[in-house]
Amino acid sequence: MIAIDVLTLFPESLRWLSETRPVRNAIEAGELSLRAVDMREFGQGGYRQVDDAPYGGGAGMLIRVDVVCAALEATYGTAADRVRESRRVAVLAPVGRQFSDAVADELRGVSELTLLCGRYEGFDHRVHEHLANDEISIGPYVLSGGEIAAMVVVDAVCRKLPGALGKERSHLEESFSAELHGGLEYPHYTRPEEFRGWRVPDVLLSGHHAEIERWRQQRSRERSAR
Repeated sequence: MIAIDVLTLFPESLRWLSETRPVRNAIEAGELSLRAVDMREFGQGGYRQVDDAPYGGGAGMLIRVDVVCAALEATYGTAADRVRESRRVAVLAPVGRQFSDAVADELRGVSELTLLCGRYEGFDHRVHEHLANDEISIGPYVLSGGEIAAMVVVDAVCRKLPGALGKERSHLEESFSAELHGGLEYPHYTRPEEFRGWRVPDVLLSGHHAEIERWRQQRSRERSAR
């Protein structure tokens, strides 16, 4: 069981996620708890300000550290800088470590995970320094916010949970799995056998399971070598 909280300025962007498979399956199986926390509720002053201009000048705005502190303390009932003592708190940002299947496996073993979604130019760096204990990037590019990255992390992690997939073995032999030696999955085909002259490889229609397995392993190695 893993409990994932997503702190965001746009919780509505995540609502549909809990209704999609395999996320819904994992929730119904009691293996996943998913919650969106709206940081706007903890904005400062009469206008509930959540961002401000950076010291030293420069374009863009930063999410304020006091807003993130207030959200963490209200959510977990403890001092914001102590939340990371009992749970993984990850900032989603380009500066983070590269997300991978191995990182998804690692996070699967975490019982409590908080994902912090940046916006604008990101967070006041004191969020990284004093409130988080992890930084994750889903790739070498810039997004408008961390919500898409959060959805990537949630989906990749939850599909590894019991009950998330229709068949328990579905995640065992896929891209990056140990069964494929960390390589890419082989091609798949389904009906019709022939379409517009494009045929399914004969070996897959042969019923010869050993030959099929050899073909699949060879295609996996070829894909991985590219």
